[in-house]
Amino acid sequence: MKGSRPRSEVRAWRPAVAGISEVLHAHFAEHAYPVHTHDTWDLMLLDDGAVDFALDRRRHDATDAGRVVLLPPGVPHDGRSVGGLGFRKRVLYLSTSILPERLAGPAVDGPILGDAALHERVHLLHGALRHEGDTLEAESRLAFVRERLLAHLDARRPTPPARTDHRLAERLRELLDSRVRTGLSLDEATAVLHAHPTHLIRCFTRAYGLPPHTYLTGRRIDRARALLLAGERPVDVASEVGFYDQAHLSRHFTRHLGVPPARFGRRGA
Repeated sequence: MKGSRPRSEVRAWRPAVAGISEVLHAHFAEHAYPVHTHDTWDLMLLDDGAVDFALDRRRHDATDAGRVVLLPPGVPHDGRSVGGLGFRKRVLYLSTSILPERLAGPAVDGPILGDAALHERVHLLHGALRHEGDTLEAESRLAFVRERLLAHLDARRPTPPARTDHRLAERLRELLDSRVRTGLSLDEATAVLHAHPTHLIRCFTRAYGLPPHTYLTGRRIDRARALLLAGERPVDVASEVGFYDQAHLSRHFTRHLGVPPARFGRRGA
């Protein structure tokens, strides 16, 4: 209808990743949130437009798309578009198992973080959360986001005790090799190997040149190739090698080999 305002668009879901209660992607042509609180941390990327918000009765402007906004649980805040341009945002709602509530004070003092590395880590985490079945990748990326946030809140965890990093990487590789089909969560790996998550990921990446979730995907692709060449159907191969479903297999397989599983190995004589 002529003269009608653009519609707002909101997409929200609950991922299968411990510590993230909700993912929200939204575009508002114009919007104002009333004062409210959450029992989670709100970690926001402003992708376009401008907003301002009051946190604990102090107003802040968020106009730089390269910045990250972190709002703590239990602290009243509002939010509104400014400039008549609307805004796009991506938000992760993080539980207090990721960031303890006792760190709310530093977040109130500085909720807007001009940290390009943190922004990139959160952006990559959103990418991993878009696809069911990429849980290990999302957990790994969340661990690095958490590490960066803790640094900003001046709450670094103690340095893990000294150990032989290469042997730690070898043990994780052995564990991944034994769990190609069933998969492995980051919590399980750290519990078995008694290592801090980000330290474990860094050791593995230094030793083998790629992060654990990428290694695991590659192992699954190798098994899928063998089964496809043996004549098995892609729909059966997907679950047999550990992918969430056929679409999950197809996305990774095509990225690795340039063709979908149904076309792999089928060439004219």
